[in-house]
Amino acid sequence: MHTFLLAPTGFGVGLTSVSLGMVQVLKNAGLRVGFLKPIAQPHPSESGAERVSQLMASLYDTRQPASLGLSHVERMVGNGLIDELMEEIVSMHQEMAEHYDVIIVEGMTPSRQAQYVERINASLARTLDAEVILVSAQQSEDLDEISDRIEAQAQLFGGTSAPKVLGVVINKVTSPSLNGFAEKLKGHLPALRKGDLHLIGCINAREELNAPRTADYSGFLKADILNKGEIDDRRVQKVILCSRTVANIVPLLQDNVLVVVPGDRDDVILAASLAEMNGIRLAGLLLTGGYVPNASILDMGKGALQGGLPVMSVATGSYDTAYQLTRLPRAIPVTDLERARNTSTHIASYLDQVWLTARCATDRVPLLSPPAFRYQLVKRAQAANKRIVLPEGNEPRTIRAAAICQERGIANCVLLGNPEEIRSVARQQGVNLPAGIEILDPEEIKQKYVAPMVELRKSRGLTEEQAAEQLSDTVVLATMMLAEDDVDGLVSGAVHTTADTIRPALQLIKTAPGYSLVSSVFFMLLPDQVLVYGDCAVNPNPTAEQLAEIALQSAESAQAFGIEPRMAMISFSTGSSGGSGAEVEKVIEATRIAQERAPQLAIDGPLQYDAASVESIGRSKAPNSKVAGRATVFVFPDLNTGNTTYKAVQRSANVVSVGPMLQGLRKPVNDLSRGALVEDIVFTVALTAIQAAALD
Repeated sequence: MHTFLLAPTGFGVGLTSVSLGMVQVLKNAGLRVGFLKPIAQPHPSESGAERVSQLMASLYDTRQPASLGLSHVERMVGNGLIDELMEEIVSMHQEMAEHYDVIIVEGMTPSRQAQYVERINASLARTLDAEVILVSAQQSEDLDEISDRIEAQAQLFGGTSAPKVLGVVINKVTSPSLNGFAEKLKGHLPALRKGDLHLIGCINAREELNAPRTADYSGFLKADILNKGEIDDRRVQKVILCSRTVANIVPLLQDNVLVVVPGDRDDVILAASLAEMNGIRLAGLLLTGGYVPNASILDMGKGALQGGLPVMSVATGSYDTAYQLTRLPRAIPVTDLERARNTSTHIASYLDQVWLTARCATDRVPLLSPPAFRYQLVKRAQAANKRIVLPEGNEPRTIRAAAICQERGIANCVLLGNPEEIRSVARQQGVNLPAGIEILDPEEIKQKYVAPMVELRKSRGLTEEQAAEQLSDTVVLATMMLAEDDVDGLVSGAVHTTADTIRPALQLIKTAPGYSLVSSVFFMLLPDQVLVYGDCAVNPNPTAEQLAEIALQSAESAQAFGIEPRMAMISFSTGSSGGSGAEVEKVIEATRIAQERAPQLAIDGPLQYDAASVESIGRSKAPNSKVAGRATVFVFPDLNTGNTTYKAVQRSANVVSVGPMLQGLRKPVNDLSRGALVEDIVFTVALTAIQAAALD
């Protein structure tokens, strides 16, 4: 499935017209085409559902969720909630994705009021993993100005040479020769000459396509209709304000002209009526000043009225009326399907259908963006409906996170701790504990787990007294609850060490079949995509066999969360061209073992980090690799390297990391950083719920 974002280079480029044409040209190619206008930008005169999506639904039977309101978007932007806003838009896109081969997304149009538009459009491209098509217009600008606008807009998406910036559509071209204009534009815009950008279409300006109906003017002015006539069918291509003598007005009475005249100018009204009866199809008569012609005057023009001449009246004077007429929105009204259809057909005829169709047939490796990842986490956790125990039940961040998870349906949370103490902390934090949240007193339930724990640890000679003592530790108690299937997963670590969380799990839960160790991954939420880092939290210096196992566990985790695993075994050397020694040999051997155990996976190593992550460097250093430059899973040779790298990326690049998520256990246990934020805990609970669902 392909997603194209249409991004305007400025105001008035005819973005909606190009959207209409783009949908038509792709539908003509036999594709299932959807349209998404995620954020409504209505004219002050508009009300109701978003206009463009209604037009698309009427013309092409496309369906999209309701667009987000501008006030809602501005509030979220003002509160710094861009990521949350993008998650809402991801949910809209995901709702449509399964029904279409291609989705055309219409970006926001710049305006003086909305200074954040460019930021939103750039976020849309990243969030939806969309390919960008720039939309510009010739208008009155010279070629240098057009080129500068295109290059400036392309910078928002990585520049004209960025792989996702596909091409440009130039609308409203007034030059007599389209081919000549295109050749001149290539001379001014290097990206077109070099092939970095494709000129998808130069669209000839046709002013008649912008002609509103007489009814549009009437409705906008709230005019009284004296004679409806063909008010819904006639179009206004020119407006004349009559203050001359009839002799000087007569030459101006032509087809599609709206005559604006004071209502007491009987001479002009009669002249217009005569013109109509002589075959001139005026757009209409608009009478100003609140004057209504004498009945005898209207009777003399009866033939014109019966022939369809619309006559309207407004209370305002001619000057004010003329000014109001200039304020009519030029956008295509929802009810004007004829204009929408003609515009769509016109635009489509100038677009490069062969190139667009070929692009849609191109296989793309999808990138899972951070908002899409978070959205999927929450949705899948909600669907899992799992019971997750939080042994640090009186810890303030944990209480707040549990309340959020319960309210959003992410998991059914169980807080371990003294109930009165937990409720007291919640009150101090201003947290309303949802009705469904469970609070269990360890002192009241731990005896239930003494005998099962003795049975699990009988090979170690554990006595009932020792078990009862160990169960006083809420992490141990929570682990026994998981071992006995009383809960589906466990999250701890806000105040406990990693060892405190993992040790009971290894003793009581044990490793999953086929695995001999427990490792961890972090999901690194980079601006454009989500990467998996392993192992950055558990194993200090794994052997080659253990490193191969960590790689396979990490691949499994990536797949479970919608990330196609392309495994890079990281080292300070790439292939055989770099350094040597025991550290490199370990990675070479681990790569061999992992490839042998999972030949279906894309695994390569040793690779330096830049060779694994940067496409141009990957092509240079490892030209035959299926992973180099495109890695999604990074397996580090030891804890020193992994932990340092993840923290350096996290802090230096301001990247959100979700995890560590433990892997290799028979049942899901997850460890938190002691500096975890409430949001971190919420997402870790979601991860745990999804892991639990995968075991069903």
